Amino acid sequence: MDEKKSLPLVPPESQIKEFTFRAILLGVIMAAFMGAANAYLGLKAGMTIAATYTTAVVGMAVIKAFGGTILEENMARTVGSIGGNVASGAIFTLPAFFIAGIWLPFYEFSHYLVATAILAAGGILGIMFVTITRRVLIADKDLPFPESIAAAEIHKAGQGSARGTGHLLFGMGLGAVFTALTEFKIVALKWQKVVSAGKGSLLLRGPEMSPAFLGVGYIIGPKLAAINFSGGVIAWGLLAPALAFFLNYNDLAGVSDWAAEISRVWKDYVRYIAIGGMLVGAFSTLFKMRKNLIQGIARSVSTLGRGKTGPAEAVPRTDRDLDIKWALATALSVAVLVFFIFNRYAGSIPASLVAVLLMIFLGFVFAAVSGYLVGIIGVSSNPTSGLTVSVLIIVAFIMVLMGLQGGTGISAVLIVAAFTCVSVSVAGEMMQDLKAGHILGGTPRRMQVGDIFGIVSAALVMFFVLSILHLGNIKQVVGTKLAEMEAAGVTEVIYDGRHAAIPAGTYKLNDIKAMIPEKQNEILKANAGFGGEKIAAPQASLMAVVAKGIFERKTEWILILVGVFMGLAFILMQVRSPMLIAVGMYLPIDTSFAIFLGGIFKSILERRLEKKKIVGEDKERVANTGTLLASGLIAGEALIGIVFAALAFFEIGLFEIFKRPSYLLALAGILALGGFLVVRAMSGAVRKAA
Repeated sequence: MDEKKSLPLVPPESQIKEFTFRAILLGVIMAAFMGAANAYLGLKAGMTIAATYTTAVVGMAVIKAFGGTILEENMARTVGSIGGNVASGAIFTLPAFFIAGIWLPFYEFSHYLVATAILAAGGILGIMFVTITRRVLIADKDLPFPESIAAAEIHKAGQGSARGTGHLLFGMGLGAVFTALTEFKIVALKWQKVVSAGKGSLLLRGPEMSPAFLGVGYIIGPKLAAINFSGGVIAWGLLAPALAFFLNYNDLAGVSDWAAEISRVWKDYVRYIAIGGMLVGAFSTLFKMRKNLIQGIARSVSTLGRGKTGPAEAVPRTDRDLDIKWALATALSVAVLVFFIFNRYAGSIPASLVAVLLMIFLGFVFAAVSGYLVGIIGVSSNPTSGLTVSVLIIVAFIMVLMGLQGGTGISAVLIVAAFTCVSVSVAGEMMQDLKAGHILGGTPRRMQVGDIFGIVSAALVMFFVLSILHLGNIKQVVGTKLAEMEAAGVTEVIYDGRHAAIPAGTYKLNDIKAMIPEKQNEILKANAGFGGEKIAAPQASLMAVVAKGIFERKTEWILILVGVFMGLAFILMQVRSPMLIAVGMYLPIDTSFAIFLGGIFKSILERRLEKKKIVGEDKERVANTGTLLASGLIAGEALIGIVFAALAFFEIGLFEIFKRPSYLLALAGILALGGFLVVRAMSGAVRKAA
């Protein structure tokens, strides 16, 4: 009976269309699309979404329209979904080069070449690792692969209809339109108010009017959204105002702008405490999974001794991987590339050789672990950042022992961390896709080759997406600040020299205007770009701070240590996700508040389902409809957000309808959007019942 259940939908002996031009082309387009969307979301909210479901629905609809097969749909989904994981590797590490002061300016052609090589080679390396471990993990009956089964079921259900694509596209339209309303200042994006409390003050902020954050909160659900928001409450309701009060205790009347002061304290003090909490959260997650980690490492190492038992022709189509010789040759080529890139920054051949060996060994182990964890909890919960921090710390301490120091050591270690992060992230997604393909009857070798196309596609555009978001935000914020200073009659600015590349001193406004945007941002303390208020990039900031702390010994370790103890307290209190709380502390509270709002609407939907006693297939249909709509909101805002960032990048001004747009009108709109999510999702069950 079990054997019958395990048979693929398309039998191994069937020879139907699979690796076709249209499937690969569609997958490549979706890979770039999902990569850009996840990059936008991850930099702003510190979270990414699983791309598998979105690409499954779109691939199914498009391929079906052209009369394609279910294996072509599977191929398009596989190639398309990998782009989201290339983005995860990119946003966790590449902005760290800027935040750590290594890449200034961030956008240079040489940086583009290095970044693209890291993303493409690291991703391909992840596929090669999966080629070695696939048979053991896919065949493991103890691994449920929940998201793989869900993706396969979407394809199976789609044999009858492709209605879900409409929900996705409709959500994208709503997300894009609402974002445009805030960009053109028809409605307000944010709201804040300073409230006096005795001698001190509190800074209250409303939820940011972001369809993407609403969609994220809806997808992760009320519990996780509330945990994330609790971090914001701790940071902005407790730590920032309390620290601002005590830091200015001897001259409270001298604080002219409490909103700016509380924001400064949050940026300069509280976020370091949050980084300590993120460190504990990352290692706590790994510790909880220690048994699975050990099993994953043991099984992956055991596969090294297993070769193919016979010629390729004797192996069923549904069990054929890339030739192990090609996989090893490709891994060797990547190792050579890493050596040259690492040595370019480190200038040490012995250190470069050690770094390559560490990258290959740790990359393989953690890629196998990533694939194993995906089999248990899915891609969405895979602790990629925790695994990457582990690699970074191990490599950093070894490089310190080998004599590397300062900016040279930081940049070299970030290179290894970036390669490993991309390979681990891609390996997890590839394993998930291979399991879904195993259920449907796909050919592993063709899926592995197809993913190479998806990785290269996403890698080629990812650096441009990051640069546009980063520089577009800086130009927009700095331009506004310069205009305000000129209107106020300010002619010069005193800079304290915190950035090593910018000397301390007094700068005239005209001289500042002639500088590159990133230097303007630093001198004016505009808090824009990577690590700023709008593009917080929390995981990349974590990587940068840890690397700088190890090499330069200049980090305020007392603040990080306080965060470590705070994280330990959360663990003792048996908090479900200390990492998520720390991320909430690191983000502006209007971001976590908006995510929490999305969680509330998901809670309303769950209660309505319970009240109406909707269960089984109807409940699953409601959940899928809501998830597709929410994914559409995220993708819609991401795409239009990149367009507006590009306009700012090229210094194309936007007209503003109102100088002071209404936040209440925006709040009413976002509440209506959340209500629509619930009503539209419920309508699927109502139609079925009718």
